[in-house]
Amino acid sequence: MKTALFDLNNIRKEYFKLVVPMMMSQLVSIIYGLTDGFFIAQTNNESIVAGVSICSPMFFILMALGNIFAQGGSSYISRMLGENNIDAVKRVSSFCFYATFICGIALGAIFIIFRTPMLYMMGASSETFQHASDYYTVMAFGAPLAALSFIHSNIIRCEGMAKSAMFGSVLGSVVNIILDPIFITGLGMNAFGAALATVIGYASSVLYLAVVVALKCKYININPANCRVKKAELRAVMPVGIIAAILNLVETTSNILLNQFLLPYGTGKIAAMGIVLRVARIPQIAILGMTFGGIPIFGYLYGQKNYEKLSELSRFCIKLLICVSLACSVVLILGAPVIIPLFMDTGTIVADGVEMLRWQMAGTVFASMVLLVNILFQSMGNAKRSFLLSISRKGVVYIAVLFIGSSLIGYTGVIAAQFIADMVSCIIALILYFKNPYLNNKKADLV
Repeated sequence: MKTALFDLNNIRKEYFKLVVPMMMSQLVSIIYGLTDGFFIAQTNNESIVAGVSICSPMFFILMALGNIFAQGGSSYISRMLGENNIDAVKRVSSFCFYATFICGIALGAIFIIFRTPMLYMMGASSETFQHASDYYTVMAFGAPLAALSFIHSNIIRCEGMAKSAMFGSVLGSVVNIILDPIFITGLGMNAFGAALATVIGYASSVLYLAVVVALKCKYININPANCRVKKAELRAVMPVGIIAAILNLVETTSNILLNQFLLPYGTGKIAAMGIVLRVARIPQIAILGMTFGGIPIFGYLYGQKNYEKLSELSRFCIKLLICVSLACSVVLILGAPVIIPLFMDTGTIVADGVEMLRWQMAGTVFASMVLLVNILFQSMGNAKRSFLLSISRKGVVYIAVLFIGSSLIGYTGVIAAQFIADMVSCIIALILYFKNPYLNNKKADLV
């Protein structure tokens, strides 16, 4: 029985059928992030705002764990659907679900055991420790649910079920948005309440998506009897997944370092950056939708060896991303003085936030190119090139720029570091893209 998941005669239409629902789910996720930040900021307590911001690396660590099996699995499953290897699809999808759940329990236990040293490593001080600890502890216990939320929202898209994936993600965010004002302000639970609302949101999403997989999916499944993989399949899933996780982990490391570099300038700088990073996620609605949302069709085309269509689609995505990311950047750069006070209308926070936001937005076009090329390589199972890009923009390049910039020009060097790292990483990404034979419709072997 052959799979016919996509109409390759209308490749752009099929692409938008995948990415638009993901963009919508990202939009709701951004609204959740902004709402969460808004209600936390309404406590008018810089220590609470900073305490929650300090814990942001936890999300990247949990995302990293989820993405080992979510992106590694979806990349491989997409290629197997293109090759019509349905047996592998069933086994790998089941394996990814249960492996993530077990690893999530283990990670949560590690979080609890090393709570105090990890909080101080992430930038906690005597002023912020208790608030950060409240948030951190709840998130640690919710680690398995957080990691699982990434699995089926990614994998079921491989079957073209982008709308169901969107609804699952939206459901979790909506539950979170509803519970935020109740827990944070209504019950006065502050940071603890914000984390509790987040974990309940994850639980809602995981439950819904599990039902979708059980009742609607033809090939993806969570049957324990199928929870077995061959060595070759594990070797195909894990390298790509680990590279995706590295992308999240280096982002975690960079955020931890950023907090440490801002700490000498005061808690207010960390609080301002926490708000800015939430606002800066707005362009990610488009960027993440048009990159991660395209994984199923990128992998499917590669699995079919349809390099002409893959090359055509990748070039279209580059043009589209440049236009959309430029538009988002201009709006946020110009609107920064209006946007930041919506969260915390304190003179120093607004002034710092406006400057920080403008630097963050300046490199959005470059960042979008890096992410797109990275996702294309992930979809093709090219772990080496994906690894190189994963450790550049938020990793080696960013960390080097952060140290050099702070040494040379101090505070400005710290907040401008991401912009410079984005430019350098974009040059690397484009070189790799244009040298790739498949993305340029050449059927030579990859080096």
